[in-house]
Amino acid sequence: MHLVGASIGAWRMATACLNDPRAAFERLERDYIAQHYELPPGQKRATANQVSERFGDNLRLFYGGRENEVLGHHRYRLHIVTSRGRLLLHRDGSLRTPLGYLSAYAVNAVHRKALGAWLERVVFSSVPPGSGAMSELPFATLDYRTRQVAMLSDNFLDALQASCSIPFMLRPVRSIAGAPPGTYWDGGLTDYHMHLQYQPPATSPLVLYPHFQRAVVPGWLDKAWTGRHRSSPALDAMLVLAPDPDWVRALPNGKLPDRNDFTRYGQNLAARMQVWNAATSAAQQLADEFALWLEKPDLSRVDPL
Repeated sequence: MHLVGASIGAWRMATACLNDPRAAFERLERDYIAQHYELPPGQKRATANQVSERFGDNLRLFYGGRENEVLGHHRYRLHIVTSRGRLLLHRDGSLRTPLGYLSAYAVNAVHRKALGAWLERVVFSSVPPGSGAMSELPFATLDYRTRQVAMLSDNFLDALQASCSIPFMLRPVRSIAGAPPGTYWDGGLTDYHMHLQYQPPATSPLVLYPHFQRAVVPGWLDKAWTGRHRSSPALDAMLVLAPDPDWVRALPNGKLPDRNDFTRYGQNLAARMQVWNAATSAAQQLADEFALWLEKPDLSRVDPL
């Protein structure tokens, strides 16, 4: 079974590969909700350097010494998607980074494939210890420039941090072992919701996507272009599990928790944790309903994308 993820999805998929994944996911939930950045007087938000340093420390605490558990899972093959900068985005800088992303946004507005001139999809694929070979990608890569890199214990943490490195919020990751030189950013830039040309094997021709909404948006820079949010033949084998919008509106603040809550609640950690814990507690309903559906599938609950 192939697990494909970018950004927080990459962290989730890597967690699924750990021994005792239920306990690992419970820890991920607790740690993620409790993350906090103490700011010096006069500073209103954490800098990209501060967030990157704390994020890297958290990844090492979470996965340190357990890399082979992730990479050597007996059933799962992990693929972590990152975005490698090209042209101005080949390096990070106070001027070149905003100019580079402005240019990337402009060319992407004309045609999604043109984004490949500025951002290259680089997929790090697990190499089970002793196998010597990484898993083939379970999707085609004809949409734009793509590279596949073997993911080993010496580059796993860097690949995972790169996949989560949101521009301007975190610093990109450079010089990842075994990968082409350059600067690596959040994998959601090229593949926000994994709208890929999947090639599932005949023995299990299904792509399962637990998602937070019904639309499968191709790239992060496509969020404004709603015409690209529609289904396509690439998703013919995909089953999306998504909450009903009415359920989302019943959550605190009428929305899913997101990183903007760090600004909304500022240094009031208790208030943000209360809201996020309420949302995750409510989400147990989704898991329970899906478990019941699996016991007695009702195809009337399945709608076309």
